[in-house]
Amino acid sequence: MNNLPYNPFTTTQKQFDHIAELLELDQPTCELLRVPLREYYFSIPLRMDDGGMRVLRGFRVQHNDARGPAKGGIRFHPQETIDTIKALAMLMTWKCAVVDIPLGGSMGGVLCDPHDLSPPEQERLCRGWVRQIAKNVGPLTDVPAPDVMTTPQHMLWMLDEFEAIYGAKYPGFITGKPVGMGGSLGRKEAAGYGIMITVREALKELNLKPENTTASVQGFGSVAQNAVRLYQQMGGSILAVACWNQEDQSAYTYNKADGIDGEELISITNPFGEIDKNRALDLGYEILPGDAWLEQDVDILVPAAIENQITAQNVNKIRERVRIIAEGANGPTTLDADAIINNRGILLIPDLLANAGGAIVSYFEQVQSNMNYYWGKDEVLGKLDVGITYAYVDVSNFAMAHKLNMRDAAYVIAVERVARACHDRGWV
Repeated sequence: MNNLPYNPFTTTQKQFDHIAELLELDQPTCELLRVPLREYYFSIPLRMDDGGMRVLRGFRVQHNDARGPAKGGIRFHPQETIDTIKALAMLMTWKCAVVDIPLGGSMGGVLCDPHDLSPPEQERLCRGWVRQIAKNVGPLTDVPAPDVMTTPQHMLWMLDEFEAIYGAKYPGFITGKPVGMGGSLGRKEAAGYGIMITVREALKELNLKPENTTASVQGFGSVAQNAVRLYQQMGGSILAVACWNQEDQSAYTYNKADGIDGEELISITNPFGEIDKNRALDLGYEILPGDAWLEQDVDILVPAAIENQITAQNVNKIRERVRIIAEGANGPTTLDADAIINNRGILLIPDLLANAGGAIVSYFEQVQSNMNYYWGKDEVLGKLDVGITYAYVDVSNFAMAHKLNMRDAAYVIAVERVARACHDRGWV
């Protein structure tokens, strides 16, 4: 057994190498695409409320921008690593390509826990991050967005600092802004809705009706909450939700045999996606260990938390009933677990397709901000539905035509599009 620590960048490179072999890519193209074009590391001096100083470590990685400006989130997390950032930047390149939006992939972050920072300290951190990287990002080069433990308010502080530096209005510099301050209606729902739109299409292929299915979800942040909302509107029943509890430093699974009321559970969840355990008990929820979400007797599993959650060590806990796994998180399934899932015949909707809804509506926000003309919510969500549905059908048809699983099919489509752009530009 391999006891080396999990490295998400190594995993993404192995996935790429496999696809490069299928596509028979030439060596220079492989060398260009398996590593980022640019990596930025910087220190952010932060004045604390008590007058003291801390110095935090920041990152920005731009994997590839052959198809358009780079696009990717910013994470605030105390255990962030540069390898995670590089992996997510690469994944974003493929994600934008598979849904055919004219953007590349990037990712950024700061090693910190925003739980430990006051709102004024968080504002100073956001402004400090922008000051350190302002020359290397912008509406025509690299457009940030929220990610783990960052919010629309963080994005607005960053936008304000960028505009102060350049002395003009650049609403297209950043996405995920508050609605009314350049943010797009539908942005909050986008990633979660995108997951369930792909699930809807997968259920059609399996001749299953949503109202006759059940699901278990890992994670309960904005993405998972909106996935739960749409799935229940489709008629499905959620039997379990798992999430992290910061106070206990543990994960728990919240279970109801007759189905969870999503809105009820959201009402006792804080902005970081942490469910109030005591209030859940009062409402009659059974509280199980954090990994129990994977063992539920359901039709659909939705890992929508973090990477490296379905592994060779726990994949065999997945019940025989499971027909679909929709990857709401980035990289939740390891390569060895992936092989077992494929052998079992479970339809796995890969992360770069399942959770691309956020990228699509971030692109819509970018377009609206640059035009200074905004669309209604129904229009945004309608365009999202069309974009995700077309991408799913393309990947599914390609998979069937070439006898590939959905992950390989999605990667082949994405990598081929990016490689072609690099060739057409004369980079390789």
